[in-house]
Amino acid sequence: MLQSLIFDMDGTLFQTDKILELSLDDTFNHLRSLNIWDTVTPIDKYREIMGVPLPKVWEALLPNHSNEVREQTDAYFLERLVENIRSGKGALYPHVKEIFSYLKENNCSIYIASNGLTEYLKAIVSHYNLDNWVTETFSIQQIQTLDKGELVKTIIKKYDIKKAAVVGDRLSDINAAKDNGLIAIGCNFDFAQEDELAQADLVIDDLIELKTILPKMKQRNCILKV
Repeated sequence: MLQSLIFDMDGTLFQTDKILELSLDDTFNHLRSLNIWDTVTPIDKYREIMGVPLPKVWEALLPNHSNEVREQTDAYFLERLVENIRSGKGALYPHVKEIFSYLKENNCSIYIASNGLTEYLKAIVSHYNLDNWVTETFSIQQIQTLDKGELVKTIIKKYDIKKAAVVGDRLSDINAAKDNGLIAIGCNFDFAQEDELAQADLVIDDLIELKTILPKMKQRNCILKV
């Protein structure tokens, strides 16, 4: 089996959808109260770009606003996300803890590489006690380029990883795997897009499928007989 698995967080381990609309509504209600937004909350636009770093999110959602407003909005949104996580309004995807336990039992190290901010990731890891299984969680904030491939490279170098796969739902995860010579496992979950998943080495509909797939991975660039 593989030495390590590197998981995305949003839309892969954490059902961001459960707190996304709520937190985004909170944020844009705040902007309305400041008289700097006067239309509907752009939830559909956010779904389209889900998975990109937050600075890019606000460039897309607030194209006509200043960087100062975007930064203030980003900070407020983060506050609402963290509060909603801590109050139990979010959820992990089915079988996350089961598959994590299975991986640890089979000496496979677990890492998280996310475009989410550090405080946000800490809130999820803490609320769901993911540190029981996860070796380390990495945020895009830790690198200057905001490139997920570079973030994954940081994990590989730090832990001297030779054989691994990246598990995620968006193209940034798939590219991060390929940029580093790793296997790309696409997750056909809430925010996934068919054209992006088509570029993965294989696609799963439920994390529990990893129990069947992983034992068949004999080498880094393997051909799977699933």
